[in-house]
This record gives sequence, C-alpha cells and structure tokens, in this order.
Amino acid sequence: MRRRIAAALLPALMLALMQPLSARADSVEVAGVKYEAQQDVGGQKLVLNGAGIRYKLVIKVYTAGLYLAAKSNTPEAALAAPGPKRLHIVALRDIDGNDLGKLFTKGMEQNSTREEFSKSINGVLKIAELFASKKELTKGESFSVDWIPGTGAVVLINGKPAGEPIKEPEFYSALLRIWLGKSPADDQLKDALLGIPKKSGRGG
Repeated sequence: MRRRIAAALLPALMLALMQPLSARADSVEVAGVKYEAQQDVGGQKLVLNGAGIRYKLVIKVYTAGLYLAAKSNTPEAALAAPGPKRLHIVALRDIDGNDLGKLFTKGMEQNSTREEFSKSINGVLKIAELFASKKELTKGESFSVDWIPGTGAVVLINGKPAGEPIKEPEFYSALLRIWLGKSPADDQLKDALLGIPKKSGRGG
C-alpha cells in the first residue's frame, strides 16, 4: 500500500523539485523583510522581479523590491515593461526625510538627460516635499511608488496613499533609474532588482 502511494506521489514531487525556487516560493525574505512573490497593483497581478539591500559602506539602509507584469533582467526591459509597476522600500534604519528627498533628486538627475529630468521636475518636487513633510522614515516603515497607467505614479507610505498621483510617465522612469540607471545607488542592489544572481563577496 505504501509503495503504491509513494509511486503515485513521486511524479508530483519530481515536478515540484524541478521548478526554480522562485517559482515555488510564495515570498522572498531580505534582511528579515518579506516580499510577496505576487502583488496586485492597478487590478493586475505583478510578479517580484527581484529584491535586495541598499548598503551605505557596510550599513544596511533599506531593502527594495521591484514588481513587474513579467520578469525582466535588463534595465532597458524593466523600464520599457508595459502595464503597472511597483517599487517597494522598507527602512532598515531611521532615515531623515529631507535627506531621502535630496538623495532621490540627485539620483534622478544623475541618471537622466537634461530633457528627461526637466519633464520629471514636477514629480521630483512633489516627492521631495512629501518626504520633507514626513520628516523621518523610521526603521520598519515602508513606502511604495506604483505606476498605474491612466492614473500616474501613486506614492504609498506604510500602505496608505500620500498626496496626489504624479501624472508624468517620465517621472516614474527617472525614479526607477535611481536603482537601474548607469549610475545606480548601489550596483549589487541593481543586480538584485533585476534578478541577477549575487556575486560572491561584497565591497563596502
């Protein structure tokens, strides 16, 4: 009897073992932060493209996860991906709101042409003001920036919408380039968001 049951279960077990870990897992944990394998954004199911940690020297500052409609492993594909998108960040230490706004502004400017940045400036100012008014993102707090076609970029702080949607699509592309652009905030985080396997060792 046991042999018959084992024989019946063996094909299903082998199929499960042959699947990639990412396909079997319903969530990924990064520095103690759980990222669900799927999220619903704008009425569409998105998949976790990748997640990683932002370091400053050896200090863990925050985790970040990127959700897209389909997996993309190059910056060009991720930026050009149609449909909704989500960037989700969780603080691993207290972060000053003004500093965060300035870093975002600098990151967008460094990774955009002058024309791209000028088209994004309305959103840049809005998100800088938003974090300045928040004053501080404390350890464990989170924010997401969702791109929803027809609505714009929606900022959520601890899961709650903050401010009006930012309409310009150039803004969301400029925002993602902070992490996916030619001068990313963190090279290893860029790879992690693109689902590229981690290289051995880590510099400061």
